[in-house]
Amino acid sequence: MNANGTRVRSFAPVAAADARALVLGSMPGEASLTAVRYYAHAQNRFWPIMGALVGAAPALPYEQRLQRLIDARIALWDVLASCERVGSLDTAIRAPQANDFAAFFAAHPQVRTVLFNGAQAETSFRRLVLPGLATPRPALLRLPSTSPANASQRPEHKLQAWREGLSAAGIALRDE
Repeated sequence: MNANGTRVRSFAPVAAADARALVLGSMPGEASLTAVRYYAHAQNRFWPIMGALVGAAPALPYEQRLQRLIDARIALWDVLASCERVGSLDTAIRAPQANDFAAFFAAHPQVRTVLFNGAQAETSFRRLVLPGLATPRPALLRLPSTSPANASQRPEHKLQAWREGLSAAGIALRDE
């Protein structure tokens, strides 16, 4: 439960029918839920990384950032549809309920790779979603969390890992 004692819910996916890669977080944090935007915390590295790799820079209006992801054939979502949680930490998640991935993959048949934004997203997906997915299943790749809570890795390391992950998923990256 959040500070108000209610269950928190994630957002709808951001995806075009031709998406090739799906980036999954676990559940939006409080800053994102308040702003109703993916990765809204000012210290989260997601948008700076996407800016460097596909032109979805934090300086752009939010809708333009989402369009840049769509244009790059990247879908964005969260593993969990809802959960009980106080604060924003993944370790505080209780009573998780997964999103409907069977329907998502049926509507987005070109998604061949799932890129997890951190360990909790991967763990939740493997536990709550993967057993119910039909084959063939997408390739799964955990990338370093872009969360400010993951301060143990340098920003350059995160950027390089995300560059390699998106390249492996067949996403065309900007020339830097």
